[in-house]
This record gives sequence, structure tokens and C-alpha cells, in this order.
Amino acid sequence: MYKKFEMEYAGRPLVIETGKMAGLANGSCLVRYGETAVLVNVTMSKEPKDGIDFLPLSVDYEERLYSVGKIPGGYIKREGKPSNKAILVSRVIDRPIRPLFPKDYRNDTSINALVLAVEPDVLPEVPASIGASIALNISDIPFDALVGSIKVGIVDDEIILNPNLEQREKSTLDLSVSATPDKICMIEAGAKEVPDEKMLEAIKVAHTEIKKLCDFIKEIRNEVGKKKAEYKSFAVPEDLVEFVDKLAHDKMKEAVIAKDKTIRDDAVAAVDEFVKEKYIEEYGQEKYEENKSMISEALYKAEKKAVRNYILEESKRVDGRGLDEIRPLSAEVGLFERVHGSALFTRGQTQVLSMVTLGSISDEQELDGLDEEVSKRYIHHYNFPPYSVGEARASRGPGRREIGHGALAERALEPVIPSQEEFPYTIRVVSEVLSSNGSTSQGSVCGSTLALMDAGVPIKAPVAGISTGLFTKDGDTSNYIMVTDIQGIEDFFGDMDFKVAGTKKGITAIQVDIKIDGLTYEIIEEAFARTNKARKYILDEVMLKAIDKPREKISKYAPKIETLKINPDRIRDVIGSGGKTINKIIEETGVKIDIEDDGTVFVAGIDPQKMDKAIEMIENLTKDVELNAVYMGKVTKILQFGALVEILPGKEGLLHISQISTKRIKKVEDVLNVGDDILVKVTEIGKEDGKFSLTAKGLMEEV
Repeated sequence: MYKKFEMEYAGRPLVIETGKMAGLANGSCLVRYGETAVLVNVTMSKEPKDGIDFLPLSVDYEERLYSVGKIPGGYIKREGKPSNKAILVSRVIDRPIRPLFPKDYRNDTSINALVLAVEPDVLPEVPASIGASIALNISDIPFDALVGSIKVGIVDDEIILNPNLEQREKSTLDLSVSATPDKICMIEAGAKEVPDEKMLEAIKVAHTEIKKLCDFIKEIRNEVGKKKAEYKSFAVPEDLVEFVDKLAHDKMKEAVIAKDKTIRDDAVAAVDEFVKEKYIEEYGQEKYEENKSMISEALYKAEKKAVRNYILEESKRVDGRGLDEIRPLSAEVGLFERVHGSALFTRGQTQVLSMVTLGSISDEQELDGLDEEVSKRYIHHYNFPPYSVGEARASRGPGRREIGHGALAERALEPVIPSQEEFPYTIRVVSEVLSSNGSTSQGSVCGSTLALMDAGVPIKAPVAGISTGLFTKDGDTSNYIMVTDIQGIEDFFGDMDFKVAGTKKGITAIQVDIKIDGLTYEIIEEAFARTNKARKYILDEVMLKAIDKPREKISKYAPKIETLKINPDRIRDVIGSGGKTINKIIEETGVKIDIEDDGTVFVAGIDPQKMDKAIEMIENLTKDVELNAVYMGKVTKILQFGALVEILPGKEGLLHISQISTKRIKKVEDVLNVGDDILVKVTEIGKEDGKFSLTAKGLMEEV
């Protein structure tokens, strides 16, 4: 049955329609926010997926270019694989919802958000996130958590909820917040050095509005929600947990204590093998095969318990560090001569190599998406090869994790990248994870800052990143311990990975992964304080000792770029018919030429002399002919009554036979031939047509 629900959300009408579309999905709703519309459908498999110990949840945010009145480019003329933006939005929808499902639920569950229409003032990711929460709540899928989402900006120090296009362009903050009525369950942000206190204030303002949305979702669920389906629980039987714990407790407690990840992994694997052998001795191989996945989960719980007990009961970390102690740090720059910029950053057993390439403006990345951004000149890519975690498998293309981590590092550094006017280059940074034991994304932020400075990029301030972890008593956020600089095992078994990047002045990026039902303001405030202190330590004690400022000059192997300004009306003179003129300059000089609509010309090349030649050719093409000025011209055509002489590229004037010499000349051919150089003076310029006349009298030897 069709139902329509309305509320005002952050100053705009939010309309939810149910019972009209996609009737075969377990739950469906059409979300209209302003003129933006997103259809969200959720589905669940009838049977659970056996042999897994995780929630098989997939989230797909699908962009359709018809939503913004565009036809896709290329031969096929249809949308292909998801854009990076779509993948990032899918992750933002997934992150707050995943921890709120029942822990023993294993049915395949799919969330699909289809963007149908986009108003530039209303980003579709907000209604997509809201729709995911509503569709799950009104479906028969076992999910009943009230969770809402919102965007936050800061314009002229004023906090703006769900800012419009004009406000987003001026904003110093791009913050996404998801929350339940009681706690914050997702934070993701890009910021222009926003102070910790202002960031926390923005989160609190967002939460106040989200609480109203949660009440609205509850009303919708009460009116049209389906009865929740029964599902097969995959909770490990208590007797199996006790059996494994009895055998593994003491051994696992010893196994997890190690500074070296490899030693720890080997020790834990030995405990796992011991328990499996004992189980087979007790119950037989057939019973073991039957309960194999549950035994693995029970061993996981035993390892998790050992790690968490050290922290929660003894205030110790498995590698022996203090709760706020950062692992050993090191940094190097300028590792490779031929690379434009390079740096190696190491924190414990996490190691990232960052490489910078400088290119011309035409190398910038073109974007074909739903928002207003059509290109970007700062690009950050992140690679996570199997060898970084000691695995022997073939490398594949970048997955959602790689795209997400690369985008986080890009977002962290983008606020300090100089403008095109200050530094007319396209900049690509690639972070290669060489070794991974926690927080590689923040290692890539540190390494990339160093590599940019090594490349001579005049960044506004160096950026460092660090993460904090959280351990609670059974999810009770009033009883917790926080640790700084989490390693892999603490991330794996902890309740939070709170990543913050920034300068000494303020925050540039945040990403928070939460495994419990949410965070209190107290936890968020402490996480900001810890990451602030750690960032400054990393900058002062390691990074700025490796390189304290950007190099004065870029690499000799990087292209040099010169900028000049021409009259926009003369751009066509430089390009020429069908690009003939500009291609000729490029062919003769070997440079790259990019021309902006405002008449800014970028000339890029390696050889300064060839660049100077190209610039001279461009300047000559755009020069205006001056009255009474003297030029060395070239005869291009002989006429019966004179000759045409080119004095500037593409600019020919008439040298009448009477103006060639003070002596009388019967035939032009007697004194001039095509291709001759001749010194001439401009004597007249037509006001209407710009045609000009020349004289050579008194400027050349008498014939």
C-alpha cells in the first residue's frame, strides 16, 4: 500500500514514499530531498551462507547520468563500473550500519541505492544513507536500529547542515556524520585545518538534527514496517567456547605477547593447531569437519579475549607499549634520483613508500560524475600488495579498500596543496604499502607529505596522520580504555579505529571505523586530544627532521612549466585552424602547451631553450601590429604591384612597389623573391579591417 511521509530536515523538505516501487524487495523506499531522488532497496537471501564468520553485507550506490541530464561518454554510451565517488559513498553507507546487525546473523544482505535525480544543491549521498536506514527498518530483515545521516559544512565560522552548492564551495569543512539517538556511529571528514573544538561542535550540531530524523524513521517503521523474519543463529555454542577457552586461554595469552607481527602470528597459529588436534582426539575427524567454522570462530574469540584482557584488566598492550606510546618511527626522502619526489615512512612494522610525479595541466584527471567537479589536478593512489602482509597470491587491481584509503590520504593532503596559480602542475602521489601492521592509510599521509616536499611542491603546511583505538567492557562506552597508534591486532580486536590527519594548526581529514553501537562525545573528544598530540610529535620528532620544508627547486627530471597570459580573443590565433598552428609549435619545440579560457598559457618541457622558443612563437602569434614599428619580415608572395610581407606569424602586410626603394622599380621580381628577408616599417593600419601597409624606404640598401 502506497504511503507518503514528510518532515523538514536541515531546512529542506524530506519526503519518503513506500509501497509504490520495487515491491519484490524485502524493503524499499523512495527518498526525495529537495529535488534529489534516490530509490533504496534492501534484500536478504532465504538461507544463510555457511562456512563464514562475518556478515555478508553488500552496499551498492549506483550513479545514473540521466539523473543530471547527461549521456555517458564513450562508444557504449552506458554506465560502466562504479566511479571512485560511488565506491566511497557505498563505504560511507556501509560503515555505520554494519555494526548494528545481530552478531550471529549470516544471511546474504544487499543494499542498493539508485540515484534517479540530482539537484545540485542536494548531494544524493545524504538521502541514500537515510534511505538505507529506512528500508532496513521497514523490511523483515533483522535490523531495527534507528540511524540517521547528515552533511556538515562551515562557512564564515558558521556551522551549516546539508550545505547547498554555493555553501559547499566556500566551506572549510566537508563532514559526514551518522548517528543513533544516543551515539555517533560514523564520522568522515575533509577539512581545511579545522580546530578540534570546532570539529566536535560540528558533530554535536549534526547529532541534534539526526535525533529528529531518528524519531521520523521510528514513525515510518511503526506504520509500515514488516514483522522481522526469524533467522538461523550462527552463535558459537557455549560448550564449544568453553572447550576451546579451557585449552587455549593460557597458551593464547602467551602467544599474543610479541612486538613482531610474524612471531605473534606463528605463535597464535601453533595454539590454533594444538586446539584442533585436541578436538579431533576428543570428538573425531568427522565431528571436527562438521564444526570447523565454529571452532575457528571460538579460537578467534579466545585470541580476542586474550588481547582485550591485557588492555582492559592489566592496562598492557601485547607489544609492551604504554597506552599512548607510538611505535618506533623513521623517515627518509630522496631515495630515487629519477623520481620527481620520494619518501619512505616507517612506524613499527607499517612501512609506506610514497612517490610523486609532476605533470602538465593537461595531465589532470577528468571526472564524469553527478556533482559539479569535472577534473582534479591532485591525485592520490594507494596500493596494498599481498606481500605487505606476507601473503603469497597474485596482485589484483585496486579494490574498495585501496580506493577508500587513497581517497582518505588525498583528502588529508588536498587542503595544503598549492593552487594552480602558485604551482601550475598536475600532481600524482602513489603510496606503496611495503609492510602492513596497522594504520597504513595514515602512514601514507605522512610519507606523501615528505615526498611532496622532496619534489619541491610548496605545500602550505606538513600533514601527519595517526589513529587511536578503543576497548570497552562488552560495548559499554562508559567503561573504556583508549590507545594511541593501534597496530593490526588492536584494530582487528578493538572497538574503534579513529583516524585523524592534520597540520599543527588543525584537522584535514577524519575517518572512523566503529565495531560497537557508537561513540559518546567524551570518547570523540579524547580521540581528538590524543591524535592532536601524536600528530605534533610525529611532525617534530621525525618528519621535519627528514626534511623541514619543500625543496627550492623541482627535480631536473620533472617538466618545467612557464606561464604567460594572452588576450583570450587571440587564443584562436595560437591554436589555428584544426589545431594546425599549436601542433606546429609542439612539433618544432617538443613542449606541451595548455591554454585556459581566460588566456592563461602553460608551456611545459624539459629543455629551457626549446621552451623559450615556444613562448616566443606564442608571443609573436598574439602580438598586435604596431604603427611606425620596424620589423624584419619575410616575403610570402609577389604581386604585380608589390609584395606581401609577413612581419609576425600569420600577419601579412602590403609592401607597394613604390615603397620598396627610393629608386624607381619596373618589376618587383627585379629586387625581391619569395622567402627573402626584408626590413619594413608599418605606415598605416586600417581601423575597420586591421589591414596594414608597409614601407622599406630608408631601411634597406638601395638597389
